Amino acid sequence: MSRIGKQPVKVPNDVKVVINNNAVDLKGPKGSLNLKVPPSIIVEYAQKEQQILVKRASDEKRFKSLHGLTRALIANMVVGIVKGFSKDIEIVGLGYNAKVQGSMLVLSLGFSHPVQMEIPKDLKVLVTNPTNPAKLTVSGIDKQLVGQFSAMIRAKKPAEPYKGMGAKYVGEVIRRKAGKALTSGG
Repeated sequence: MSRIGKQPVKVPNDVKVVINNNAVDLKGPKGSLNLKVPPSIIVEYAQKEQQILVKRASDEKRFKSLHGLTRALIANMVVGIVKGFSKDIEIVGLGYNAKVQGSMLVLSLGFSHPVQMEIPKDLKVLVTNPTNPAKLTVSGIDKQLVGQFSAMIRAKKPAEPYKGMGAKYVGEVIRRKAGKALTSGG
């Protein structure tokens, strides 16, 4: 049995759970999320214990994988609608900056033109420090969406190993390389 999949997902009091056929709908204080469950996975809500149980139809390898995955996705949904998720990004470099204009994130990353990115409607981007080092926070209730948009921002100009200039997650360690050393000799 899957070690992750067999653990029940605890549901707080302020979360409403609706399970229809192969869909799980959760509503909480920060919003609502839904998940389409594969047909081989059975999701049950024990209202008395206030927990969601995930079971599988067979012990085949792919069903075991789906079992743990489905349970983890449901647990992330519960955390998202109660607390939310956020990622902090730092953009280091001379002249690099970030700003939010309406529903667009505008980044100056040393290119000949500013990079514009449309902010998904379910996410919030907050720029805490617009200039060097620019700091921004991506937050929302969907863990996958927060991570995906953060990765897209980081991919526009990843931090390089010589001077560390570029976008990186706060707390991410960039392995630095030594540059060309001046040598005397001839």
